[in-house]
Formats: sequence, structure tokens, C-alpha cells
Amino acid sequence: MSNGEDDAAVRARGRRPARPSGDDREQAILATAERLLEERPLSAISVDDLARGAGISRPTFYFYFASKDAVLLSLLDRVVTEADAALRAAFDAPAGSPREGWQRAISTYHATFRAHRALTVACAEARPASPEVRALWGEVFERWVQRCATVIEAERARGAAPAGPPARDLAVALLSMNERVLYGSLSGDGPALAEPDVVPVLLRVWLTAVYGEGPR
Repeated sequence: MSNGEDDAAVRARGRRPARPSGDDREQAILATAERLLEERPLSAISVDDLARGAGISRPTFYFYFASKDAVLLSLLDRVVTEADAALRAAFDAPAGSPREGWQRAISTYHATFRAHRALTVACAEARPASPEVRALWGEVFERWVQRCATVIEAERARGAAPAGPPARDLAVALLSMNERVLYGSLSGDGPALAEPDVVPVLLRVWLTAVYGEGPR
């Protein structure tokens, strides 16, 4: 082996592993939190647990998040952004019938939060005591209410749906129903629907509430 090769080998052996970037550390904290929530409630997860799982020190954790509640809020923000985008795509895509459009929207809502079951339950349980979680959920819920109310008004305008309660009020009631049914199904907080029944039952109620006997 030449001297050049010897030097290269020595440099390679002495090289430190690449240090994770700030974004990598933040993502590691978030991934650790969601994984631990699958095992136990937020109240049983400590900052030390999150730091250890992310491979960082406790002081380094506080560089990224002020508390474990801030981690939960950041996770919720990511999931509602995902759900928001998925619902927007579901509503905006052409539908062959009203039933198809509503089914796609409800299925998307259910699938997104089911994919983050433990986080969804944790956030629902944290909301009464957390103004930040309540505020974030309220903003997202209001967007969904406006979007659904717009669709209901459009269905009424084209004569497909009968007149009824103000579209906004109907949207608030139906989306609140979705929220409670989903929480019950994911948490087991009964009485609750079995997971395979969630979308069919919600869809039937939505169609009856919006269209009466059925969509035309």
C-alpha cells in the first residue's frame, strides 16, 4: 500500500461520524414521541424519555421544544396539515355522484387520523387542558366547516339537496359527529363503532342529513 493510501486509511479511521443536523434532531424527537404514544399516554412520557429516544441530551431537547406539550402540538400540526391537504384534494377532485364525493372526503378523514391513532387520541385528551391544542384544532375545524357548508349550499342551489338548517349549522353538527365517532372508534371509549363500520355509518348519516331521502 502506498503512503497516500496509508494516510487515507488513517484519516478514514479517525473521522468522526457525521453529526445529525438540527432538522434531523427535531424529526427524531417527533418520531420518538409518536412511537412512545403508541405505548403509553403523554402523562407517562418524560422529557428525558424523548431526549433519550432521539439520541440527544435533555438540554439539547430544550433547544428545539419548550416542553413535551410543545412536541405534541407540533405533531398535531403535521397531522392536521396532512388531513387538510387530503380533504382539499378529495373535495376538489371530480366526483361521479354526490355519494362518491362525500364518501371520498369521509374516507380520507378517517384514514388520515387512523394512521396516527395514538396521536389522535392523545390530542383529543389533551385539548380540554391545552389552549394551544384547542386553538389549532379550532382553526382546522373552522376550515372544514366552511368547506362543507360551501358544498351543501352548492347542492341546494342546483336543486339536489332540499332546504334545511343553515348550511354552516349542519356542517358543524355533522363534523362534530365525525369527531366523536372517530375518537370513540380509535380510543375504544364506548359506546363506539367498529372501525370497518365508521365510514359507511357516517356516510349514511351525512347523505340523509344533506339530501333527505338520498342524493339526486
